[in-house]
Amino acid sequence: MEPVPLSADFFAECKEKFYECPKRRLAQNACSRVDPFEVALSRKAFENTQHVFNYKVEKEGKPMTNQKSSGRCWIFATLNTIRIPFMKAHQLEEFEFSQAYLFYWDKIERCNYFLNNVVETAKRGEAVNGRLVSFLLNDPTCDGGQWDMICNLINKHGVMPKKCFPESWSCESSMRLNAVLKSKLREYAKILRDLHENGADPAALKAKILEQMKEIYNVVGICLGIPSEKFTWEYYDDSKKYNCVGPISPRDFYQQYVKPHFNVDDKVCLVTDPRPTNPYGKAYTVDCLGNVVGGRQVLYNNQPVELLADLVVKSLKKGEPVWFGCEVTKRMAVKQGIEDLAIHDFDLVFGVDIQTTLSKADRLLYGESAMTHAMVFTGASVDENGKPTKFRVENSWGEDRGEKGYLIMTYDWFKEFTFEVVVDKSLVPSDVLSVFTMTPEVLPAWDPMGTLAQ
Repeated sequence: MEPVPLSADFFAECKEKFYECPKRRLAQNACSRVDPFEVALSRKAFENTQHVFNYKVEKEGKPMTNQKSSGRCWIFATLNTIRIPFMKAHQLEEFEFSQAYLFYWDKIERCNYFLNNVVETAKRGEAVNGRLVSFLLNDPTCDGGQWDMICNLINKHGVMPKKCFPESWSCESSMRLNAVLKSKLREYAKILRDLHENGADPAALKAKILEQMKEIYNVVGICLGIPSEKFTWEYYDDSKKYNCVGPISPRDFYQQYVKPHFNVDDKVCLVTDPRPTNPYGKAYTVDCLGNVVGGRQVLYNNQPVELLADLVVKSLKKGEPVWFGCEVTKRMAVKQGIEDLAIHDFDLVFGVDIQTTLSKADRLLYGESAMTHAMVFTGASVDENGKPTKFRVENSWGEDRGEKGYLIMTYDWFKEFTFEVVVDKSLVPSDVLSVFTMTPEVLPAWDPMGTLAQ
């Protein structure tokens, strides 16, 4: 068809009809002064929200964590999940693992992974201005990550208490560090591609990457500090008894003190991707997505959302928290910490609805949905038929939002905006576990199922 221009008569008609409607004039008065999404909040939804649950883990983690101005939610969510059984086992009133420690190693490992991807894509014959390489160059070292990626870090580098490697300015506000790393990585990418095009052998390319990584090591160390090879952890348990662990390496600390209570290799990641192109009961991965060269592959086991919810409830009934990934800001009352499809009445304010007018599958296809945030389920309620109705969520945005940092999520919201959960493999049916043995289909690097790590 011919392009459709907008004429002066069209604008005049729209303006006349706009001001003929009292509701539009009222909405304009309100939305021109305050946040339009605040105007759209439903009073009735607040009245129907209570932070009380049938099932809740026995001992939730304290203090409430805060990732601040960084994209480390996946690290915070993992360590918040692990610390619950760890605190119970070691009789701790409060405890945090060092998020900065895993962030440090992810930055270094991620940069190396990127540089190796540069060489790999050059070998494939990918053009520098093609979609794949352009996508990789757009953000070579983002803060996000996936479950398999955190497993890579923990299995290779271990964990340590936060007191032994505390936060730094660039942990809490990672923009400047990332700007330096992005600039250097793009520069290094050109050098590596030029070497490949000029016929450099694998040994020369490897030597150049190691040379470049020495400079990356220095930049990251300057901004984040460099963790000690061994540390000593002193603490009082909840009976005020003094305890001391160490000197010990972070890897040995994980193996000896953490793994007996939470073994990351016993947990499996299930996703729900309803796009017709990606059938349930199949395995998927994302091209060029990862963080540790030689580490485990990011692997998605695609299952119906109802199964994910059922496994979350089973885990919580056993007292085990659940790591999960979602699209956090859709249909969310941020200050109150409520995730509910009924929390906003956009049609009342704007005369049109948003965010749920497309199906979940179509939102993925048309760029309206993607995984953006990782958190932890610590509680759930079920109805008389055993079906979930709502969930309690531990976030990593401090205590100022929700119920002292905890959110409440309805089951209807879960079905629309939750995309993956991590549960113990002992809870998963054998036919579902068998999917992990399949050769995964490779999704493109820019696929929305990879955005939590991009």
